[in-house]
Amino acid sequence: MKSNFKTDLSKEKQLTPLLDSYYQKHLKHYCFERVSHLKKQVQGIDLILKDKASGKQFFVDEKAQLDYVNESLPTFAFELVYHKNGVQKEGWLFDVSKKTHFYALVTSIYSDDEDEFTSCNITWVNREKLILRLDELGLNQDNLKKLSFQHRENHGKLILEQLDPRNQGYLFFSRQNKAEKPVNLILKLDFLERLGVAKRLV
Repeated sequence: MKSNFKTDLSKEKQLTPLLDSYYQKHLKHYCFERVSHLKKQVQGIDLILKDKASGKQFFVDEKAQLDYVNESLPTFAFELVYHKNGVQKEGWLFDVSKKTHFYALVTSIYSDDEDEFTSCNITWVNREKLILRLDELGLNQDNLKKLSFQHRENHGKLILEQLDPRNQGYLFFSRQNKAEKPVNLILKLDFLERLGVAKRLV
């Protein structure tokens, strides 16, 4: 097993022009600035949006399904925990060190050839609202962490009593096929919209 970190970074750079073209077209009331500073990126800031009217700033973390190019998945994986050098670490969803206001979930990424992406979907998710709605459903950080620990030897899907696995979501343990052995909360994109925490940008 190995991490695809460097490969993902290269793909992300190739995806950037397409994303920027969508932002320019669909975020007319905002200026946007790409963040290249590693420290800010580690804090969950890939993009800074600035409201043209109020000047208010929002931090955006881009999350792209780069493992599934030329596929259209109805779900997205929100990272709860992962492992690094044998130590369990906090995933990005509940990590208090992240300054993210919004996630830009990039899905249905299509490519005509290896070096050029031609289209994708972007779903805008309000991070604070998402965490609040999950808490209302009984899926807060502590409960999900307990489940992750109780089923730490699992690999694959774990159905949650709070969610319908067919049209809402479930937990997924990637113990065998990923070096980081992440535990992800898999949520349907249209469920996020029904929850009132997400909006399809394109």
